[in-house]
Amino acid sequence: MSRFDELIDRRNTQSYKWDVADNELPMWVADMDFQTAPAIIDALKNRVDHGVFGYSIVPEEWYEAYIGWWKRRHKFEIKREWLIFCTGVVPAISTTVRKLTTAAENVIVITPAYNIFFNSIYNNGRNIVECELIYRDGKYELDYVDLEEKCSNPQSTLLILCNPHNPTGIIWTKEQLVKIGDICARNNVTVLSDEIHCDLTLPGCEYTPFASASKVCEQISVNCISPTKTFNIAGLQSAAVCVPNSALRHKVWRALNTDEVAEGNAFAADVAIAAFNNGEEWLEELRGYLAENRRIAEEYIAEEIPALSVVIGEATYLLWIDCRKLGKSSDELAEDIRRKTGLYLSEGCEYRGDGRYFLRMNLACPRSRLMDGLERLKRAVSDL
Repeated sequence: MSRFDELIDRRNTQSYKWDVADNELPMWVADMDFQTAPAIIDALKNRVDHGVFGYSIVPEEWYEAYIGWWKRRHKFEIKREWLIFCTGVVPAISTTVRKLTTAAENVIVITPAYNIFFNSIYNNGRNIVECELIYRDGKYELDYVDLEEKCSNPQSTLLILCNPHNPTGIIWTKEQLVKIGDICARNNVTVLSDEIHCDLTLPGCEYTPFASASKVCEQISVNCISPTKTFNIAGLQSAAVCVPNSALRHKVWRALNTDEVAEGNAFAADVAIAAFNNGEEWLEELRGYLAENRRIAEEYIAEEIPALSVVIGEATYLLWIDCRKLGKSSDELAEDIRRKTGLYLSEGCEYRGDGRYFLRMNLACPRSRLMDGLERLKRAVSDL
């Protein structure tokens, strides 16, 4: 029995994901139902036992942990001065949008995409410009012609990239990243790369950090990285922004400090150090478990719910489900499924692009809970 088979009751724990009715099963927001790595729990216990939680600094070990992890896991040599502490990837995205663009300028997003990107753009008074992925034969492709056209508009100054891509599970290849970088560079568009899902790839599938793809990509990018998604510690607010270009880095550093999101709480540095220095064995076990969950879900849907189909992804623990055969938009469909069975999925409409035809299902849960969710989904679709 795997440690990830344990059913942990998260109700009544102030969980955003699990604040639902008793009969409901939440498989929506990207939050795992697993305890984090033992090394992180031990680090937290040690910090709590100290008993004093005053203002904290970012120690040298924090920089070393990030540098070591990306070199070891992703063959990317990060220099110490490139790293800036931040309380989270989303605060970093909002701050960067605010600093590197002006009101009414265009921020390009490759859609369907993580819905909070749109909040960060709208809340800052910028325009969202979508570059829609092309969906063909169950796979997504990037439309480089459309991307070039959107970037060539003088009002377009920033591209938000999700690498790997949420919700489709795409791992962008080095060649794709180089093309994206070249298009953006010749049109003076900065790339803001959200790489929070980078360690949640299928075994044998590795991602390429955007900044490592080419010198061009390195010099035009602001890269958001963190252990929080990988190790299920989002509530501890710990992340980093990696900016190789010194002029760009100064702007981002000033912006993060101006917005007061560049100082960590008493636990933020310790959890990152513990994750990157001592969490690797746990992560490899997790990746294997998630891969099996994905295989089970894909096969179950193919065999038991033929009205649905699945986009084959290589990253994240999120399943992107094509529902267009059912003849309903995903917001209607998600509401019907939740009302009839209690299964709570994410509606693809939130992600724009062709998301109105899709549902997103979170597979990061014990296998018995996954099967419960799949059976509920089957019942709901059968009723439809």
